[in-house]
Amino acid sequence: MASDKSKIYLKKDENRSYLNKEFNSFRSDLLQYAQTFFPDRIRDFSEPSMGGMFLDLAAYVGDVMSFYMDHQFNELNIETATEIKNIEKLVRSAGVKIQGAAPASVNVSFYIEVDADSSHATGVKITDLPVIKEGTILQSSTGIIFTLLEDVDFTATDSSGNYLWETDIGNKEVFTVDSSSNPATYNLMLSGIDGNPNCRSGKQITEKFNIPDTFTPFRTIRLGAPNVSEIIDVRDSNGNIYYEVDALTQNIVYKRVINISVDSDEVPDNLELLPAPYRFIAATSSTSKLTTIRFGSGQASTLDDDIIPDPSELALPLYQKKTFSRFSIDPNDLLRTRTLGISPQGTVISVTYRAGGGQGHNVSAKAIRTISSLQTSFNSSVSAATVSKIRSSVEVLNQDEASGGESAPSLTEFRTLALAAKNSQSRIVTKADLIARVYTMPSNFGRVFRLGISSNSENPLATQLHIVSRNKDGQLTISPDALKDNLRTYLNEHRLISDAIDILDVDVINLSVTYNIVCDDVSNKSLVVESANSKLKKYLRVQNFQVEQPLILTDLKNMIINTDGVVSLVDFEVTVKSGTDTETGNVYSDMTFDIDSYTDRAIVYTSTGAIFEIKYPDDDIIGMSI
Repeated sequence: MASDKSKIYLKKDENRSYLNKEFNSFRSDLLQYAQTFFPDRIRDFSEPSMGGMFLDLAAYVGDVMSFYMDHQFNELNIETATEIKNIEKLVRSAGVKIQGAAPASVNVSFYIEVDADSSHATGVKITDLPVIKEGTILQSSTGIIFTLLEDVDFTATDSSGNYLWETDIGNKEVFTVDSSSNPATYNLMLSGIDGNPNCRSGKQITEKFNIPDTFTPFRTIRLGAPNVSEIIDVRDSNGNIYYEVDALTQNIVYKRVINISVDSDEVPDNLELLPAPYRFIAATSSTSKLTTIRFGSGQASTLDDDIIPDPSELALPLYQKKTFSRFSIDPNDLLRTRTLGISPQGTVISVTYRAGGGQGHNVSAKAIRTISSLQTSFNSSVSAATVSKIRSSVEVLNQDEASGGESAPSLTEFRTLALAAKNSQSRIVTKADLIARVYTMPSNFGRVFRLGISSNSENPLATQLHIVSRNKDGQLTISPDALKDNLRTYLNEHRLISDAIDILDVDVINLSVTYNIVCDDVSNKSLVVESANSKLKKYLRVQNFQVEQPLILTDLKNMIINTDGVVSLVDFEVTVKSGTDTETGNVYSDMTFDIDSYTDRAIVYTSTGAIFEIKYPDDDIIGMSI
């Protein structure tokens, strides 16, 4: 009977009974009802009797209906749902994107052999340097395919005009010499910028779909390969480019544009907003791992219409008429606008995507050595023989192991992510929202190293956002204007309309620490001072400080006193360094700061929107043994 199955089903902790009824409860209630209102017609309600059969039948129907009603209510809750399709819908409605196995990323170094040129300062024939193009395919010893995500440009230089490649590779920078023992060729190496991963695992696939010349709102196509990690490009035969969005209601996407300004080292790309009338959303099945692309509901012919339908097209035709025939309104006409994007019609859709992933893609160090498909570009003046020679000399190697490859999350993990995503939001309301948005802006548009948030005394609806960046030497520097412009564009799409965010520079306060100690007689005084300096350098690293974080002097003193060999701390002083030091030539910030005024009970506080920094630890941490 249904009662047995329902009892077993409802015993699970993750399911809830809303009616709190089962077979025996229904039969007991029905028996009481029959004995109360029909005592003169049926008196025998035992199980073998006709009355007992009717009671069992009615109780069975009630039990089944109760079971499925409880089941339906359970399927509406992400915590109690059991059917896979319902769990997927609830996960997506919570804002969690279902994806397959994740690919691995790795930084791969490229090696080339070029001719020497004694007339150039580098000793290398610069005109022969190539650009290894994005899309070059590599392969590991285990057969995992990796694709180059960005150009490896051997002709690129930094802001000072220095080339980015290296020649001192294991003390074998000179690859060959001529008969006079002069360098004939050099071995050059170049990898990802700042050691960032420049290759990602997975096969790059292009599929084409013939779209019939019939209008279909919210048209869908399904990609053939499982575990799609990235949809690279979607375009139709008419030249229209379709952009991926989180929801079809989003009509704007971010676009990166190469930054050609002087601050391109710190901000490689600029961030721009791009209207996206042609757009799509992608959804992956947790069971088949296949990805479906869904387009909008509008017709291209209505692209230039108003954002909402013209009411006159849907109104009853009464103008200058006394009578009219039956008139029907098609609700689908309300969808044929650009509000939710354009649905392709009578064209060929070409989709380029990258698929594949998993823990097996985390190949070990020095496992990527094979080039499956090499794409390069050279200066037009380079001869074909030189091009062939340099291309044949190209080698690759990953110094570190690949990371990031992971199996597809299980339904239980998706359920956990959905529960955690309930508190997230795509707009900036709280201080934590603003911090998260700033730190999650793609690094190509510039990276904020530290930020501080404070209220604006002149405008209660405005927030002051203090930001600071780091240069290539790891020292704090003023964030470039390109980064601020990108940040303004990025944050403006998420802030509330009544809020204002003022982006300001962090005031960098450069400090210097000097102290005198007394060492015991058995210790080497210079080694003791060096040990104490090492502790202070580690503690005072800029990575350990946030904006407006105070400096606790007692901690510094304890580090010195607790150093082996130190008997006592005689003198200790923290001073501010600004301008240019005439002795060392070190350049500090122009920020002046009165330490005594901001010191309270051995704690040095900063001013609003400021941060402490020991810019030159070797010169600004000075200890002596007396």
